[in-house]
Amino acid sequence: MPEKQLARALHAWKQRWYRLRAAEEGSAMIEFVFLAVGLMVPIVYLILSVAQLQASSLAAIGAADHAAKVFVGAESESEARSRAASAVSTALNNMGIPAGAANTTITCSDACLEPGSTVTVSVHINVPLPLLPEGVGSGLMTTSSTSTHRVDRFG
Repeated sequence: MPEKQLARALHAWKQRWYRLRAAEEGSAMIEFVFLAVGLMVPIVYLILSVAQLQASSLAAIGAADHAAKVFVGAESESEARSRAASAVSTALNNMGIPAGAANTTITCSDACLEPGSTVTVSVHINVPLPLLPEGVGSGLMTTSSTSTHRVDRFG
């Protein structure tokens, strides 16, 4: 008698097991899709944000360095400022950053372009958050770079 009860109980457990398995069929795929989307979207956005921040950082470094170099090599101060603005614009365009996103400051230790004086160029860039309309989240990420070059004493 106990063997029959055991057999019935085992049969009942098998029936329940098969019903549970049938009810769960296909749900693993749905769970995986929702989990993958829920985790991958923020990770991809983070990667895009870091890439944009890195690009603007490289642009700021290049813009400040090249602007200072071309400034000290010019003949007059107006030509120097024009060359520096052009160097900053080119460095920003090379990295895909709009020229309006950067603020450039040029300061001289003594009179600009005097032999032995130094020229310091600072570039500050407001980095926009990726995939958002312009103006949303502006100012959350900024990069800046400063470069100083000495005007040659003997030209």
